[in-house]
Amino acid sequence: MEPDPPVPVGDPDDAPAGSPGSADAMPVAPAEDGFASTPPGPAATGAPVAAPAPVAIAVPASAPVPTLVPAPGPARPRRSRGAVVAIWILGVALVLALAACAWGAVQFVLAQDRISQQQDRIREQQDEIEQQKELIEKKETFGAAMTGLMDTAARFDGVLTASLVPWGAYESLAQRGWTHRWDATAMNRDIEQVDAAHAELESVLGAADAEATSNATGTAYESVIDRLGRGFVRSIVDEQYCGTGDDGILGCVAEDDPYLVHFDAAGNGQPFMTDELRIGVAYHEFAHVLQFTNPEATAAALPAFGGDDEFMADCFALTFLDGWKLNHRVWVSSYEYWDVSVGYGRTCDAAQQQAVRDWYAQLGVRLQQVSS
Repeated sequence: MEPDPPVPVGDPDDAPAGSPGSADAMPVAPAEDGFASTPPGPAATGAPVAAPAPVAIAVPASAPVPTLVPAPGPARPRRSRGAVVAIWILGVALVLALAACAWGAVQFVLAQDRISQQQDRIREQQDEIEQQKELIEKKETFGAAMTGLMDTAARFDGVLTASLVPWGAYESLAQRGWTHRWDATAMNRDIEQVDAAHAELESVLGAADAEATSNATGTAYESVIDRLGRGFVRSIVDEQYCGTGDDGILGCVAEDDPYLVHFDAAGNGQPFMTDELRIGVAYHEFAHVLQFTNPEATAAALPAFGGDDEFMADCFALTFLDGWKLNHRVWVSSYEYWDVSVGYGRTCDAAQQQAVRDWYAQLGVRLQQVSS
């Protein structure tokens, strides 16, 4: 099929109305691909359509030649600088947020550690407070124990046997209490020792009261010792303690137990023994008790007796027992008697008797101040 010949281009005013070259001809909108769209026709109904005839378009000579511009295709993504900056800012913000979280976590851990340390310190302080309270209580208990000990020791004031109250030991106890004032365990031991010393003194007092009001041996020996020693010195009549029984020793005192006087049972049973002799022997033996229990004063006095403690004991009896003498005639019947020598054969002079008096005046328990 031959296409129609092109329509000659002429003056647009000569073109019939509605023709392609006329002014009121319907322009054909270009398709999206830059070509003229095909008007709807029988193709819409599915009938075969013949190829359209070419249309001649009259273009005025004075009109510019149109340029075909291809229609824009699908939009391509474009990265703007603002988006990059935003992403960078978001990244920085995320890093900062993570850093802030990490810093917060570290601070939380540090805070928990500080809290734990503070709690530990509080517990330590509470423990220290409890320890201080315990120490204060121990100090008060120790002080009360020492006060009780000193009050009991004061009851021994004037007792002739000075060593009954060991002031040096009590001073040592007080010093230990001061030294151990920060050690509760050591103070417990110190308190126990003070209580033990106190109990011992109380026991001595109780025993002295019982001894002073009784006479277990029923002898003049014991009555003299109880009176002179105020019950703090005991006496006993026993066999062969002081000697063999044949050497004439009537009594003795042992240095390791100076609060007990032994009187010889065999000597006590001799036919010449009288209460006068027993009393004089008791004075002599009590002088030995005083010598052992007042060692410092005795050491100062012994030179006046040539260092002889037996001579000094005889002088004590001669000085403080009226009418006493060392040699006695004892009548056992109207025509029989015994000449008895009691002592060591030497009679002291006036100066020595004064030395005994001075010695005796220094003897006994003297109250002392015990300080920590």
